[in-house]
Amino acid sequence: MASVAKEGQSDDASGEVRFVRQYDKRPQGGLAEKRAAILEGGLKAFAQHGYTRATIDSIAFRSGVSTRTIYNHFCDKEHLFQEVIQFSAERVAQAYLAIIDRYLRKVTDLEDDFLDLGRAWVEPMPEYADHDALVRQILAEAAHIPVAAIRAWQEAGPLRVRRALAAALRRLAELGWLHVDDPESAALHFTLLVSAGQHPHRQIAPLENRTIDLVAAGIRAFLYGYAR
Repeated sequence: MASVAKEGQSDDASGEVRFVRQYDKRPQGGLAEKRAAILEGGLKAFAQHGYTRATIDSIAFRSGVSTRTIYNHFCDKEHLFQEVIQFSAERVAQAYLAIIDRYLRKVTDLEDDFLDLGRAWVEPMPEYADHDALVRQILAEAAHIPVAAIRAWQEAGPLRVRRALAAALRRLAELGWLHVDDPESAALHFTLLVSAGQHPHRQIAPLENRTIDLVAAGIRAFLYGYAR
């Protein structure tokens, strides 16, 4: 018989909270809806407890499904974690791709447009707070996380965004706005310079004047090296 997501609390040996009362808000619909619910529940569990301490029981509770349903979709916790981090990274990457397109698709004033891009880059995104927490867990537990999961996160998120930014910088160079020999390195330089003053909990912290000033300084340093 399938075990069912439970509510209530007891602590297991790892310190993870386990749930012991029937959960009554199960996702309605077919396999796609249940899979989506598991990914959302897994994101919340891994963001709170990390890869090592999160349990399938706690993920089942947050997802509103049985543990058997989870195993019907994902063969084990390692596979589920990789799918969760890839799913979450893709959503955040889409937000950054939209920012790149908004500010670099049609440049009219190089410095002003890049300043707007920089501010948008570090603007808090509270809707992705769980992803931000998950990334902090990954960095803290990197030695215990499967290499394939870290690669999937990098490819779906940071590397995808960097390549899109590199493509935009290459196009601006072709249009005569920038001098860029290596777009990939230029994209990395941009993100490092703009993110230098970013709050460690940027998804929930308001954008402070100090951060805005550091972003502006980073943009000016970037343009000093790359503007024509």
